[in-house]
Amino acid sequence: MRIRSSLAAVLLASSSLALALPPVPAGAAGPATLPTTRDGQHDFDFNIGIWHTHITRVLQPFAANSPRMTLDGTVTVRPVWGGRASLEEIEADGPRGHWEGMTLFLYDPQAHQWSQSFIDSATGVLETPPTVGSFANGRGDLYSQDTDGDTSVLVRGEWSAITPTSHSYVISYSRDAGATWKPAFIARLTRLAWKPKPLPDAVDRQRDFDFDLGTWKTHALRLLHPLTGSTSWVPIDGTTVISKVWGGRANLVELKGSGPNGSEQLAALRWYNPKAHQWNLDFATPSVGTLGTPGFGSFHHGRIDFYDQEPYDGRQIWVRFSIWKVDANHVRSEQAFSADGGQTWEINWRTAYIRA
Repeated sequence: MRIRSSLAAVLLASSSLALALPPVPAGAAGPATLPTTRDGQHDFDFNIGIWHTHITRVLQPFAANSPRMTLDGTVTVRPVWGGRASLEEIEADGPRGHWEGMTLFLYDPQAHQWSQSFIDSATGVLETPPTVGSFANGRGDLYSQDTDGDTSVLVRGEWSAITPTSHSYVISYSRDAGATWKPAFIARLTRLAWKPKPLPDAVDRQRDFDFDLGTWKTHALRLLHPLTGSTSWVPIDGTTVISKVWGGRANLVELKGSGPNGSEQLAALRWYNPKAHQWNLDFATPSVGTLGTPGFGSFHHGRIDFYDQEPYDGRQIWVRFSIWKVDANHVRSEQAFSADGGQTWEINWRTAYIRA
C-alpha cells in the first residue's frame, strides 16, 4: 500500500544539503547551467472527457498472421485528487461480449514521470507493475514488463496523434529489448459530448462502503517512529472526501490535512474483486506518483481489515489497515504494523471521521 514509507517521508520533511563550490577565477567560465526538467503535471489533460473508442486486439502479436478482434465502446476520463491524477473508465462490446476496465493515471513530480495502473472488471486484480514513462514532442510513452505465453516481453503504451478531438493509444510488445515492437492493442478515440449517466445498482458486496461515502472532518494521531518503542504521537487534522467511481465497483478517497510538519495529502483507491469477493486498497501521495502492492480484505460484522506485506526500515513487515462504522455520522480507521508475522501488532495510526 505504501502509505507508510511515502507518507512518512512527507511528514518528517528531511533537511536539504548544499555543496560549497570554490570561487570562479576572474575571466574563467562559470559552471555549466543544468537543463531544466519540464513539469509534466498536465500532460494527460488532453485525455479528460468522454470518447468513442474503436479497439483492435491482435491476439497473437508475434505471429505472422495473427487473428484480430474488434470492439467499440466508450471511455470516460476525469481529473481526481485535485488534478494530480486522472481516472479512466472503459466499457466496450465485441464478439466475446461486454468488457470494462478502469485506469488510474498518477504523476510523480520528483521523477517527472506518469504511471498507469489498470484493473479489469472481470478479475478485479490490479495489473503490476504499472507502466511508467513520460511525454516528449507531443507523444507519451510508458513502459513495463510482462509475459507473452512463456516469454518475457517489454510493454509500451503509446499516446500519439493527439488533437483536441481525437488521439491514438497503442500497446506494443518487444522481445528484443525495444529494437522492434509488435502492436497488441490499438485504440482510436474520438471525442463525444459529455453525457454523465447514473450509476447502476451495485451487486454482490459492492455496496459495502456506502456508509463511508461523502465528506468527513478528519482527526488523526500518528506514531512518529513505529516498531521502535516510541510513544510520541502527532496530530493531523483535515478533510476527507470519499466518492463512488467505476459504476460503484470502486471508490476514491482524497485526504487533505495539516499537522506539525505542514500540509499532508494522499489519495486511496479501493476496488472490489468479484471473483475473490474481496476489497483491495492502495495509496499514493503527491511525492510518490505510483500505486504499490494493494492490501486485501473482506467485511465482517461491519469492519474490514486490509492486509499486505511490504518493506519498512530495511525489513519486511506485515501491515493491517482497518475501517469500521460507528454510526451514520462517525467512522474510525487504524493502521498497525507487525514485525513477527502477525503474532503481535503495534497500532501507529488512529483516525476519527465526523460527517461534514
